[in-house]
Order: sequence, then C-alpha cells, then structure tokens
Amino acid sequence: MTAISAISGNNAEHYKWENGSDGWYLLNSDLLSVIQERVPLRESECRHFHNNSQQFFYVLSGTAQIEISGITYNVGRGHGIHIAAKEAHQLKNSGSVDLEFLFVSEPMSHGDRVNT
Repeated sequence: MTAISAISGNNAEHYKWENGSDGWYLLNSDLLSVIQERVPLRESECRHFHNNSQQFFYVLSGTAQIEISGITYNVGRGHGIHIAAKEAHQLKNSGSVDLEFLFVSEPMSHGDRVNT
C-alpha cells in the first residue's frame, strides 16, 4: 500500500512558465493533472489549444481574463471556467493583483499544446 501525504504549494514540485509565472504540481498523472498556478500582473500565456485535454480553471485570487474561441470571460475569485479540447484559448492577468488559480486537466495537457 502506498503512503498518502497531503500536498500544497509548499511541498509540491515547482516550475516556471511563460514570463515569470509559476506552477506547482498538486497531482501529476497522465490521466489527471491538478496544478496551482500564479500569473504576475499584466502577464499572459500564448493563445493555443489542446487536441485531447479538457481543462478547468478555478480562480483563488485576482481575476483571470480568458479568451475562448473569440469570446472573452472575466473569471473572479471563487469562480471557474471549463475549456473543451480543441477550443483555442488564452489566459491573461489584466487585473490589479497577481492571479492565482487551480488548473485541472484531463488527461494531462503537457505535450498536447498547439500554439495558434
């Protein structure tokens, strides 16, 4: 039997992405990925889509501006948004504080990204 331990941003594997954004793998498996991410003020990711992965963003603090297939959504603290596979999207932090959110992907989205 495998020992189970609690995980947080304090003890999870950390990585950097884009221009100064951070991610912490809370669950890192091929079938399901849960990541806590932080995006500094005025930073964004490249517009892209995933061939196989569906994703869910849940905002912990700040406001995420997420463009999905040409429609822009402002997602605030305590709210989330689903992005289906093959839908082009881009996340931005155009708010006044760092954006922190949980990013859930099924299956794992790394290696499945196509920039547009």
